[in-house]
Amino acid sequence: MTALHLWLRHETRTTERRTPIVPSDARRLVESGVRITVEDSPQRVFPTEAYEEAGCRGAAPGSWVSAPPHTVIVGLKELPDDPAELPHRHVFFGHAYKGQPGAEALLRRFAAGGGALLDLEYLVDDQGRRLAAFGYWAGYLGAALAVLHHRGVLKTPLVPTTKEEMETELRSSRGDVSALVIGALGRSGRGARVALGEAGVEPACWDLAETRNLDRPALLAHDLMVNTVLTTTPVPPFLTDKDLDGPDRRLRTISDVTVDVGSPMNVLPFYDTTTEWDHPVRRLREDPPLDLIAIDNLPSLLPREASTDFSAALLPQLLDFAAGGAWSRCLERFRRASEELGLTEG
Repeated sequence: MTALHLWLRHETRTTERRTPIVPSDARRLVESGVRITVEDSPQRVFPTEAYEEAGCRGAAPGSWVSAPPHTVIVGLKELPDDPAELPHRHVFFGHAYKGQPGAEALLRRFAAGGGALLDLEYLVDDQGRRLAAFGYWAGYLGAALAVLHHRGVLKTPLVPTTKEEMETELRSSRGDVSALVIGALGRSGRGARVALGEAGVEPACWDLAETRNLDRPALLAHDLMVNTVLTTTPVPPFLTDKDLDGPDRRLRTISDVTVDVGSPMNVLPFYDTTTEWDHPVRRLREDPPLDLIAIDNLPSLLPREASTDFSAALLPQLLDFAAGGAWSRCLERFRRASEELGLTEG
């Protein structure tokens, strides 16, 4: 049997500082017989030299396109537009199965090249629970940025930091805030609650029971709302444009951690573009004011902590890659999506 060859690619997005495999876990993989190639990446929080010391081979950014056919390309965020055909198996967050913009074009590239998408969002156990996720840190940072902005102390443009520095900022900010976390019992919701707690805020916590029969006036009666709900089937929106224009709206800050822009599963369909590190806050309404934070790579603001946690969860799955298991479910989800688009035969 050919040894597994993982190729850790450089992320083309300039604000992406994370990595799905940290050097210490790369060493574990190498010691188990996995071959790892790591592309040089100036923004990755861990230097290439740390991977080389762990037994990995270095490579130039973007050289994955010429990797041997059986190589598994590993990343986090979107692929560059070229090449048009993708012959390898790729592990990353593809955002391709819920009708998002660009989803069909991505799947067509895999169909043209004969490769496959092993989407990390669908790396799940037998009960459908995610096996590796950044959700906790996404929720933590979504809530942290929201409360700092609401209190008028958010520093922009955003820059990567550490948890200790973020805690200091949260604990030094002051001001009463009525906050709501939707999806409070999930990974992201837990992270949001921790960040708000460090800021001295005790949020209202809604989950399935409250969203099943959502009380919009109660939602709008909070100063700040953090949405962490990720749904895989269409549900009635939590808020619409009409709700934002209601005369009794107290809500002033919305942080959408899920950022399901363009998808029919979007529970906050009143905006259609994300916000960015340079301009993290967008004004939605002027009178009374209402601001939105919708950054789709929040955990990259705490790249070392987020990468270390994610890599620890991904490591056992990579060690068990040849056995199939969760990866087989990823592959089946890719094949089903391709069949639904008529790209492959059922």
